[in-house]
Amino acid sequence: MLRTPPQLFDDFEAGLLTREQLHTAMAFHARGLIEEVIEANENPLAAWWEGVLARKVASRLSARHGEKRVRAIFAALSEVPDFLPAQWLWNALHPDVPLFCFLRLRNEPVFRLAEIRNEAGVVTVRVEYGSADKKLVTREEFVLAHRRNGGLEVTHRRTIS
Repeated sequence: MLRTPPQLFDDFEAGLLTREQLHTAMAFHARGLIEEVIEANENPLAAWWEGVLARKVASRLSARHGEKRVRAIFAALSEVPDFLPAQWLWNALHPDVPLFCFLRLRNEPVFRLAEIRNEAGVVTVRVEYGSADKKLVTREEFVLAHRRNGGLEVTHRRTIS
């Protein structure tokens, strides 16, 4: 599983990675971003449409749950081990990155929030990710609790059929 940049820096600071290994891993992340930019350049209409849909969904999520809550959910999910979409969610708390950038609605691998429930301070989130085919998509449910120092953390994870 690909480690996120914050995890890589934690590993480096703990002495688990050399500087060269850190640079190589970060270069891998950079190449992935560049490939997405090239892909969007090659098919601008599809990229535009994906952006329109993502903006609409992000706006709806912000209106219903608040942008801070959605960003906190994304940040908590980015810390889950072996969670594929973590590689796109790791900087969700950064306010300069628009919320819609974290959603992947049609381009594989997709990442969608199917449902957010907040009951008595416990947040339950259903996500879909992986394949764009609804029959093959991975569905998981996460239970998140509030941390004492702020933010959310995942306390339970289960796969939904």
